[in-house]
Amino acid sequence: MDAFPSLSFTPAVGDLPFTPLQRELLQRAHTLGRDRFAARAPQWDREASFPFANYDDLREAGFLRLCVPTAHGGLGADYATYMMVAAEIGRFCGATALTWNMHICSTMWTGVLADGIAMTEAQRAEHLARRELHFQRIVNEGAVYAQPFSEGSAAAAGRAPFGTTAKKVEGGWLVNGRKIFASLSGAADYYGILCTEDKGDDHPDARDTLYISVPATSAGFSISGEWDPLGMRGTVSRNLAFKDVFVSDAEQLMPRGIYFKGAQTWPAMFFTLSPTYLGIATAAYDFTVKYLRGEVEGEPPVKRRQYPTKQIAVAQMRIQLESMKSLFQRAITEAKPNPTKDEKLRLYAAHYSVMEGANDIARLAIRTCGGQSMMKHLPLERLYRDSRCGALMLPWTAELILDRMGRETLYEAGERDE
Repeated sequence: MDAFPSLSFTPAVGDLPFTPLQRELLQRAHTLGRDRFAARAPQWDREASFPFANYDDLREAGFLRLCVPTAHGGLGADYATYMMVAAEIGRFCGATALTWNMHICSTMWTGVLADGIAMTEAQRAEHLARRELHFQRIVNEGAVYAQPFSEGSAAAAGRAPFGTTAKKVEGGWLVNGRKIFASLSGAADYYGILCTEDKGDDHPDARDTLYISVPATSAGFSISGEWDPLGMRGTVSRNLAFKDVFVSDAEQLMPRGIYFKGAQTWPAMFFTLSPTYLGIATAAYDFTVKYLRGEVEGEPPVKRRQYPTKQIAVAQMRIQLESMKSLFQRAITEAKPNPTKDEKLRLYAAHYSVMEGANDIARLAIRTCGGQSMMKHLPLERLYRDSRCGALMLPWTAELILDRMGRETLYEAGERDE
């Protein structure tokens, strides 16, 4: 492990003893964000349009294949490395970081996470053969994968089977159903959907969840609905519909039954939404410091740092941000299959702290910088709106995290009240 000071900036994740690969990727992400993504972010927000130009840059930088193993032509980033890089991208464009997460998870779940899930020899062989197809699409063609979860039911929270179904037919599957809040709608080449295997009975089971890729060109697949939300407008998360959509067996991203097992084995797989919001919190803090020092580009060089109320507010922001970073750092270094109870509770605490803390810091930033910070030519009002969205995102909303933490603290596995 090399020492931190070789980086010319402090990453959004904080100052850690980064590996050479982590330093290189963080520098690449920071440069892209600072020089390209930050200036474009207002456009995606204003138009509620997808950041295609940013994805061209991500593709050129090799970031679409960040978590594809090196043996398959990827950059071979592990879980913690991805989380660090994602926070840095979120610092400059939340919508880009959040949608990029959906794409990356399609490779991480099938790559490093799947390697830690118990499978039979037959399942492992099937998985290794099929993921080669998906990896090569990304490496050779620059393909983008989406990962739609939500259906407006308890399924995305892990409390019910998915209403979208897949029925086994000769050579593949017939997919039927719908997804809502489907980020990258119209931008992805493939949609990695979670659905329930239709076994022909009236007893769907979450253990029969399938993870299947649907090509955007599939007959019977359609996108509909308006997209005009409060924040994260550049994610373009419209509705997807599947009507007798045929996909081949090769489109399975995991073998039958493995997704459910993976969700039990790797709870940190659902923590990957949080780095975007750590980046947003960092951006709000960065702007506040620059604004009070009179260093915001294009604005009058008026210093406001001399007022004690401003100094105290910045101190409060920094204290909360450091707490968030510390929990985040601990959680990503502890992420692994079958974590201990304490590790799992810390993971929940980190997620909650980041998702709620990002909005707290953005709120303090607006109050501290004053009325001018609400102007749309400055980033704070967008950061505030984007930051509010994190606590609402399934499968780990802020409410669900509190519920899980309380229940799993007070009950051991299998315990119940008589």
